[in-house]
Amino acid sequence: MGLYERYLALRIRRHDGTLPDHVALVITERDLLERGAYETLTEFFAWAFEYASQVTVYVSVLDAAAVPALRRELETIDAPRAVAVRGPDDQTRADAPIRIGIGLGGKHEFTSAVRTLAERVDDGELAPDEIDDERVEEHLIFPTEPDLVIKTGAERLSDFMIWQSVYSELYFTDVNWRDFRKRDFLRAVREYCNRSRRYGQ
Repeated sequence: MGLYERYLALRIRRHDGTLPDHVALVITERDLLERGAYETLTEFFAWAFEYASQVTVYVSVLDAAAVPALRRELETIDAPRAVAVRGPDDQTRADAPIRIGIGLGGKHEFTSAVRTLAERVDDGELAPDEIDDERVEEHLIFPTEPDLVIKTGAERLSDFMIWQSVYSELYFTDVNWRDFRKRDFLRAVREYCNRSRRYGQ
């Protein structure tokens, strides 16, 4: 760890604020095509688990045909803890310390959840007035709400975690994924510690 990284880590340790227990990262399929991208992802897991107990990664893809190959790559990634990888049309929920979602966007995920609930109502399995937040979350790929969401390369979420990130702290960096280093992650954690979470209030 370099001198500046040690400085940031010290500032975080001395801060009185709460650390993020669940960290999420939003990247794109294009980011993973860069040289060293998977190695950086493995390092990111190690950095995150110094502070958090859960890590979620959402990989945005433009072409659904790319999902199977990308999924195979991510399922074999060298990770420090158990990994659950889910595609855009997976219905089975998964609980693991590391969760990776490959998808076509939050709108697609939310639409799929609503469609499934509508089908259950149509089949008589569910009454319309029984649909609430918990019912919707049952049909999301990863329903847990992150404390901190990090987006590299641009100030946008790429249409991901529309439901889950409502009360999350969002951190945008103009550093592209290929150049993302531990110091960039520590800056995000420090920024999180300096904020006062309001949970929509």
